[in-house]
Amino acid sequence: MGEAEQNTGQETGQETGQETVRLTAWVRGRVQGVGFRWWVRARALELGLAGSATNLSDGRVEVVAEGPRGRCERLLEMLEGDAPGGVPGRPGKVAGVASRWSESRGEAAGFLER
Repeated sequence: MGEAEQNTGQETGQETGQETVRLTAWVRGRVQGVGFRWWVRARALELGLAGSATNLSDGRVEVVAEGPRGRCERLLEMLEGDAPGGVPGRPGKVAGVASRWSESRGEAAGFLER
């Protein structure tokens, strides 16, 4: 029965091997005034992540997301996407993304546009 209990724990939403992390990404390009933060918020909520997307005074957008590592990696892939014309439906034009990984700080649920 011990084995069944372990399996049940994995089925209740804990992703195997997925630690909770904090992703901070700085996105540069034409990303302000084009709906980019709204798009990031929508993608983050679809992935079940908490955090924020904030316009910076230098024209970049800072994205902070917390959740399972795999989901944060997926969001980063969407931010970095370099398909011709960018990621389908992603507003603006991303010229580059710098990112940093750290321990989760326990962001409140939800995702804010600032």
